[in-house]
Amino acid sequence: MTAQPSDKRLNGEVGILDEVKVDLTFHSLTLFVKDVEKSKNFYNTVLGQKIVMDFGRYVGFEGGLGIWEREYALNLIFQEETQGIKVGANNAEIYYESDNIDELFKRLLEENITVIHSIREQPWGQRVFRVYDPDNHIIEFAESMANVVLRLALKGFNLEEIAKKSEMSMEFIKMVLEKQKES
Repeated sequence: MTAQPSDKRLNGEVGILDEVKVDLTFHSLTLFVKDVEKSKNFYNTVLGQKIVMDFGRYVGFEGGLGIWEREYALNLIFQEETQGIKVGANNAEIYYESDNIDELFKRLLEENITVIHSIREQPWGQRVFRVYDPDNHIIEFAESMANVVLRLALKGFNLEEIAKKSEMSMEFIKMVLEKQKES
């Protein structure tokens, strides 16, 4: 990734980052949580996420999700200026896919999870439901877009209708249907 020019460059100035190559790789998403043990139990036991590191105040899961004790994290980041720092809910979403969305929904209902909405179909045909984690972070569970393509094909949609409904490319749709024929 090459750094983007700053606004100053528009005025003819060249910034030092304009000449620097930046190697940037996404590593993880970390949620600030009130109770690490409660959240660790939710993600590990309820959702089945494998713990890859546990430092007490920080827990990392396979796939890049992490949880960090809120007060400790805020103190490290903002030091003495934590007063008035808002850590919000409903401003981001964690996304998971499942091949069995109906069973997953039933299982999570048994865990007394706070459900935002039950399974519904999005405008592009994908079936999803959303819940809150213990700190009111939004979690979406959805079927894969490959499953959407297969479900629409089973309903009798032709290739063009599947593409229009799912917003997937014709290349992706053909690949999914071809893979299905092979199995």
